[in-house]
Formats: sequence, structure tokens, C-alpha cells
Amino acid sequence: MHDLAGVETLPLALFSEPRIEPEIMFGLAAAPSAPMDETALSSCIAWVALGFEIVQSIYPEWKFSAADTVAANGVHGALLIGPRHPFAPRAAEWQRTLSAFEIDLNCDGRLIDRGHAENVLGGPLSALRHLTSLLASDPLNPPLTAGEIVSTGTLTKAMPIVPGEVWSAAPNGIALDAIQLRFI
Repeated sequence: MHDLAGVETLPLALFSEPRIEPEIMFGLAAAPSAPMDETALSSCIAWVALGFEIVQSIYPEWKFSAADTVAANGVHGALLIGPRHPFAPRAAEWQRTLSAFEIDLNCDGRLIDRGHAENVLGGPLSALRHLTSLLASDPLNPPLTAGEIVSTGTLTKAMPIVPGEVWSAAPNGIALDAIQLRFI
């Protein structure tokens, strides 16, 4: 995990068949519980940010089963978090816009994909509520706690990346900053 402001370039040699995903991230101020609706859940969020998750696959051409991802310990490679925005002062605005915004994913200034908040289980807050509910009934994994960072899932297709490219994500309809990253 890295703050995007401190990363000018990211070397791709560390990853196997890397792809980029723009995602909404939440920093938790308090532990959410399963029966919470989205308004109550919002009170547990310290900050919201747009960022990139770099995912990878040890399976050629990304051909694998769900069981393969478990055997490979998932597909996560890196999490890069953009500017963090306090949640509480604009909670009503965040609740409204987190389920309705769009995002453009660009490579070298060209539009590659356009995503929507609904691509993530109906919106990032819905995704957080779903995760909270799943963990409440999971005897092996603990519930979320204060201080944790939750990445809510990709807003666009996961796109292949190669050295030399500059990728950016620009949200529309939400007060989050556009982000950019160059790969070497």
C-alpha cells in the first residue's frame, strides 16, 4: 500500500501480467456492524479516496478458476491511494454521490474505459455493507475494525498495463480528485 502522492512511477517488473483497476477506498474511524444501513455505516468512515489497485495473475493470459486465486493467495499486487477526503463534514453529499458517479480510465491521454459507481455491488457504500455482513457470518475471519483501509472493487474493467504508459482516472459527479500514475 502506498500514498499515490509519494509514488512518481511504479516498476512493473515486480508483477506478473499486471492490470490496473480504479477503486474507491475508505479509511475506517470505527468498526462497522452487520445490521447498519448505509447512513449508519457512513458514520464509521474517516475518509474516502480514489486510488488504483494493481492486480496480477500467475496464470497465463488470466485464465484461472476461483480456486486458483485462493491457491495463488489472490491477485492483489499493490494499492495506491489518492488524496484522502474527510467523510464526516460532507457525509450527506458522499452518500448521495458514491452511488451515482462515473469515472473515465485513460491511458496516455486516450479513453480506455468508462465505469460507474454501480459496477461495485451497486456502489462503494453497498460494497462496504456487503463485506461487513459477510464478515459477521464468517467464523474464520475477524470483522472490520477502526484504522483499516477497505478497497471496494474495480469501477471499470481491469486493463493490462505495460512499462512506459501513463494511466489516469477522472471521476465525474463526485468531489474526488483525478489521479495519475506512470509505469516503468
